[in-house]
Amino acid sequence: MRIVVDVMGGDHGCEVVIEGVKIALHACSKISELCLVGDEAQIRAAMTKARLQDDRVKIVHTTEVLTMEDKPLDVLRRKKDCSMARAMELVKQGQGDAMISRGNTGGLMAAATVKLRPLENVERPAIATVLPTPQKYFLLLDAGANAECKPLHLAQFAIMGSVYSREILGNTNPRVGILSNGKEEMKGNDLTREALELCRQLDLNFLGYVEGHDLFEDQVDVVVSDGFIGNIVLKTCESMGKAIRVMLETELTRNPLRKLGAALACAGLLSIKRRMNADNYGGAPLLGLNGTVIKAHGSARALAINNAIRVGTETIQHSINRLITQEIASAKDRLATVKAAVQTAAA
Repeated sequence: MRIVVDVMGGDHGCEVVIEGVKIALHACSKISELCLVGDEAQIRAAMTKARLQDDRVKIVHTTEVLTMEDKPLDVLRRKKDCSMARAMELVKQGQGDAMISRGNTGGLMAAATVKLRPLENVERPAIATVLPTPQKYFLLLDAGANAECKPLHLAQFAIMGSVYSREILGNTNPRVGILSNGKEEMKGNDLTREALELCRQLDLNFLGYVEGHDLFEDQVDVVVSDGFIGNIVLKTCESMGKAIRVMLETELTRNPLRKLGAALACAGLLSIKRRMNADNYGGAPLLGLNGTVIKAHGSARALAINNAIRVGTETIQHSINRLITQEIASAKDRLATVKAAVQTAAA
């Protein structure tokens, strides 16, 4: 298994990436090669500091970096020698099985869509993000790749999310719902109402509409939305998690009695903190591409990079792209059959 890591970009420099890579190489013997793409001088300095010495590591030098301020299409037009573009090219050429990047999301999506292309019959790739609930997790997609969508896109997101939830998250028969402002059929908008009808015709454990308060009550395993709403939901959840942490720290240290109570509840509080730590989930896969691409958070540190690599290896091991291709093709045939039957009945 060959992993390609875009070392540049992100908020904390390349040192944290190298530290995460070192952990991943130690944990996964199935990685046969790990390619670090970026400024070679910075990479070697970080490797020396982290004491990373592994024969599986290869360095590909690049002269440019796609920053968070750059426009997404700069990765294809103005900065062709940036680490993100070169890393994606390695996957395209078959020199890497999975790519990990914490760089510009728009640039990553543009490079992946143009260089790797979507899987057969897939209209749009989608970012799938795992979020914790009191009991387990749910998968949210699209989490920011497609601000504007068509009904068929949402239906395909539902299929891709169901495959990923089943194979990676272990849900035997994932419950799939479309995010809306109410469960009643008259709710939603034109996009969600048309997507609702499409999803009902697919071979899914489809619940219909789900509301915001269903997400953390273990009512649904796969939540489908366009990327505009999905990204708002994701960032709101991240912000709320941080706010709750700050409020707990403030209130539990307000006086000696509360400090004592906090000490007694320390194990439980630490468990909650671990479940809510985004770094433990690593990165979000871009589902629906001819290749495996994992988007790590821009502020990802070593733990997150290690887990992003883990997510990439699991995606490869479970043949997610092959399964998505099969189920998307089956869904296309199913929808065509239903459409033909409706037309015949109308005639």
